Amino acid sequence: MIAKLFWLFIAAIVYTYAGYPLLLALLARIWPKTPPYKPSTPDVTLLIAAYNEEAVIAEKIENSLALDYPRDRLQILVTADGSSDRTPDIVREYADQGVELIFNPPRRGKMDAINRAMPHASGEIVLMSDANNMYQSNVLRELVAPFADPTVGVVTGGKSIVSGDGPLGESEGLYWKYESFIKEQETRLGCCMAVAGEIIAIRHSLFEPLPEGALTDDTRMAMRIIGQGYRVIYASKARSYERVSASAQDEISRRAKIYGGRYQDLAAVPKILALGRPIVAWQVLSHQSMRTLLPLMMLGALLTNLIAVVWPIHTISPSLGNLGWPFNWVMFSLQLAFYGVAWLGNRKEFGGVIGNLVYLPTFLVNSNLAGLIGLYRLLIGNQSPVWERVQRRGENL
Repeated sequence: MIAKLFWLFIAAIVYTYAGYPLLLALLARIWPKTPPYKPSTPDVTLLIAAYNEEAVIAEKIENSLALDYPRDRLQILVTADGSSDRTPDIVREYADQGVELIFNPPRRGKMDAINRAMPHASGEIVLMSDANNMYQSNVLRELVAPFADPTVGVVTGGKSIVSGDGPLGESEGLYWKYESFIKEQETRLGCCMAVAGEIIAIRHSLFEPLPEGALTDDTRMAMRIIGQGYRVIYASKARSYERVSASAQDEISRRAKIYGGRYQDLAAVPKILALGRPIVAWQVLSHQSMRTLLPLMMLGALLTNLIAVVWPIHTISPSLGNLGWPFNWVMFSLQLAFYGVAWLGNRKEFGGVIGNLVYLPTFLVNSNLAGLIGLYRLLIGNQSPVWERVQRRGENL
């Protein structure tokens, strides 16, 4: 029984990380191609959520004003949620260039700030962004194009990590390339299952106020709109750039809250499964549900392997399949080596190829550790919807 559970956990991990992307790629090769979208320039609101962003808000506004899009069709709206620094004052300096500010001194969190700002958004399409990420000039044209199809409700772009921030940045950059590959394949099949909160555009008419206590805004909105029968599209040429978190611990803290939101978002899965769209059902189970449960799968694989070591089975034909001796110790040693490399990556920052190889297990373990922390905080009610700002490399706070 223990061996079967162990291999079930291992199979689920391998399927989620490798099997699902491979099946997606194979299906995408034979799927009919989507015809080009008709050019259009609908009215767009760029909604920037900001909290104590005086270090970057001016650069973000300058970046927004330089986007390649008709200025008379673009509303730039900054919602400063309870900022106690100069963020609102800096935004006001751009009022003569049409930049609008919503400032509410009591801080209630990003989701509440979005809810308050949406009635002031005049665009048919609303692009939500953070203050610390910068866009390529073509972002708006790439993001609005798929909305020419009335079945499209959400379009998300690609997230890139600025290079040069060491192994942490390289590993996260590699992760986002991996995510981009999956999103491209899913889009070819009709609907993408994951979005980046820094670059997500939605039809204004489809927006529903986020519930109080929601920990994330991006995936929650996307899942709701998929549940209404619309599609999510990944626009690979729309790129957003940002720096990596200042430390691995900061990144764990950031991802713990994201995972808490993902566990909340699992409640939307049954409604999507009931839509009668088998490909979408398979995608949401494989990408959203199983990815969210990966931390529990990894913990399960470690614990069942430990049980097989402490209480080994006694059989005349030990094998890898039943985790008999010495196979129980072989698998346990491999797991310990994997976690040992991750521990080493957290203790010391290596450079070059070795650093990248060491930090890949570190990044995976840290991400799944964040998942366990996020679940624990959610279960005990200790996960506030108010985000704590995480310092990025190169910032002086």
